[in-house]
Amino acid sequence: MLKNIPAILSPELLKTLCEMGHSDRIVIADGNFPCESIGKNAKVIRCDGHGVPELLDAILQLFPLDTYVEKPVNLMQVMPGDNAETPIWDEYRAIVAKHDERGADAIGEIERFAFYEEAKTAYAIVATGEKAIYANIMLQKGVV
Repeated sequence: MLKNIPAILSPELLKTLCEMGHSDRIVIADGNFPCESIGKNAKVIRCDGHGVPELLDAILQLFPLDTYVEKPVNLMQVMPGDNAETPIWDEYRAIVAKHDERGADAIGEIERFAFYEEAKTAYAIVATGEKAIYANIMLQKGVV
C-alpha cells in the first residue's frame, strides 16, 4: 500500500502513468469502446467494474494535463442524427475543473471516427465498465 494514491489505481495503471511522457495520450474508454482492436499498438489496461468518472478523478490527481495545447482533454463527439444525451460530460467538466485551472476550456470534442484514429496512437487505453454512451475521454499528458 502507498499513501495518498487513490485505491482505484491499479499497480499496472500507476506504472503506465509513470511511463508516459509529455504529449503522450491515454484514453479512458466506456464499455462499448473497441479497446483491443483500437489499442493494438497501445497498452490496454482492464478496469472492468469501474466507471469513467471515478477513474478520471483518480488519474487527474496524479496526471498533469498538457499546457502547450489548447484542448488536452477530448471527448468523442456525438454523431449527427444520434439524439444521444451526454449528462456524464457535466461530471467530466466538474472533475477537470477540480484538477486544472482551465476547467471546461481544456475540453474539446473530436468526431467519432477521428477519435478512433487518434486513439490508435495513444500510449494506453483504459477499458472500463462504464455504461453511459459517448463516455470516452482522451487525456494528453503535460509536465510537472
